[in-house]
Amino acid sequence: MNKYGIPQDAVITIAGTVGVGKSTLTKALAKRLNFRTSFENVDQNPYLDKFYNDFERWSFHLQIYFLAERFKEQKRMFEYGGGFIQDRSIYEDVDIFAKMHEEQGTMSPEDFNTYSELFNAMVMTPYFPKPDVLIYLECDYDEVIDRIKQRGRQMEIETDPEYWQKLFQRYEDWISEFNACPVVRVNINEYDLHSNPESLNPVIDKIRHIIDTYRSVDQR
Repeated sequence: MNKYGIPQDAVITIAGTVGVGKSTLTKALAKRLNFRTSFENVDQNPYLDKFYNDFERWSFHLQIYFLAERFKEQKRMFEYGGGFIQDRSIYEDVDIFAKMHEEQGTMSPEDFNTYSELFNAMVMTPYFPKPDVLIYLECDYDEVIDRIKQRGRQMEIETDPEYWQKLFQRYEDWISEFNACPVVRVNINEYDLHSNPESLNPVIDKIRHIIDTYRSVDQR
């Protein structure tokens, strides 16, 4: 246990739509808890720019790349034995992004089936520990759009707003059904990491409570 009462081998995953602040919270929690971080490999992604210019041509390639990178991170966390804050879960890749492209016709049914079978094969390996808790970041849709604009990634700013609206709603629907691990819902307005770092303490309290509760149940 660290001084906050959270096991040093815990894996905490942060989920939420694009622009909601997952990376910022990942860094802040890791620093506070003295945990390692696990981030998406965005800067080195060879498909991301191409994807935003042509969803249909590159959606499958992008999702396969993310899946491979995410699995490598899962293996790394397994080998270290926990103590990680993870920026975005592998579950979002398959249940939100890939499924959305399959349903809207920007990924073929054959490609989606191949992708899903690969995902299912990966999660059945011993290298795939489920998170102790998933933190779901909530906010209003307008706040997401404002954050995307502030972040300044041109490929995101130029994307049709309808895409962000659909993605936002899919996240809301997804988290209502998610049951792979315990969930803590946190509204981004509950804390302010810049002007009041101590506002993160109630979030840490929620994490500790959920982990304590579910680990106690598992030990019975």
